[in-house]
Amino acid sequence: MQAAIVTAQGVDPVYGDFPDPVVAPGEVRVRVRAAALSQITRGRAAGAHYSASNLFPFVPGIDGTGLLDDGQRVYFVMPRPPLGSMAEQVAVAERQCIALPEGLDDVTAAAIANPGMSSWGALVERARLRPGETVLINGATGASGRLAVQIARHLGAKRVIATGRNPAALTALAGLGADSVIALTDTEDALNARFEQLFGEGVDVVLDYLWGQSARALLIAAARAGADAVPIRFVQIGSVSGADIDLPSAVLRASAIELMGSGIGSIPFDRLIASIAGVFDAAGPAGLQIATKAMPLAEVERGWREQGPERVVFTVDGD
Repeated sequence: MQAAIVTAQGVDPVYGDFPDPVVAPGEVRVRVRAAALSQITRGRAAGAHYSASNLFPFVPGIDGTGLLDDGQRVYFVMPRPPLGSMAEQVAVAERQCIALPEGLDDVTAAAIANPGMSSWGALVERARLRPGETVLINGATGASGRLAVQIARHLGAKRVIATGRNPAALTALAGLGADSVIALTDTEDALNARFEQLFGEGVDVVLDYLWGQSARALLIAAARAGADAVPIRFVQIGSVSGADIDLPSAVLRASAIELMGSGIGSIPFDRLIASIAGVFDAAGPAGLQIATKAMPLAEVERGWREQGPERVVFTVDGD
């Protein structure tokens, strides 16, 4: 079969021949229709993501959409290595497939699943968001962050605050459900003052897609300005701005901050699947929006280098 193939760590995939999958007991064969290029897929290929196996060669892609042998449309996740979703076929455990709702097309479902799950899982499974609470999303201008704004509102957040560096993208967030936005390009003093003001007013949940300096500033502001003994659930999801921070220990001793992570390993796998199903079910009623750029899988070498605001989705035409 034809597939994208990663031959070594840090080497972009090439389009070529790869052995067809052999379906084992408990698995199903999926004829792939669409597979999104996500940050975790890039990270695994580069050997930089904590879930990378570093076994080569392999087909990249953690999830996608396609057809079972009986013609049913499904979303699938975590096919058995060395197979990934960027191929004509995959073998995947039957329990790791979700029937796609009518009206949700293959490309949109592939694009929305992983970034939508990141906030759905964080809000529902980790933070246990309650209707009427205030959510601050640090790093809301990427695909995951934009969906997080929409999902937080859909799940009942009373107020949604968004941070980011892109002024145009920040402005657009107002139309997606953000009540206020904060430009991370402001001076350090201005940011610290604004963060302390927000936590003084009350923030219940922080979804952090960035880590790095902005996360450190938020945690310190929360400890300084948050109400005594009132929990602030800080959920760490991504590390776009840096893998490590230097955090004073007093931040945790002097506050009720609940610092936790959300991702593969921190949420039971069946609950991750349930989170994706929740996103799919909400896509229509909530009007969830994600910008996509569909490209044939044969163009994977060009598409892999795309860095625009749209989520690249590789498509496969099959029988």
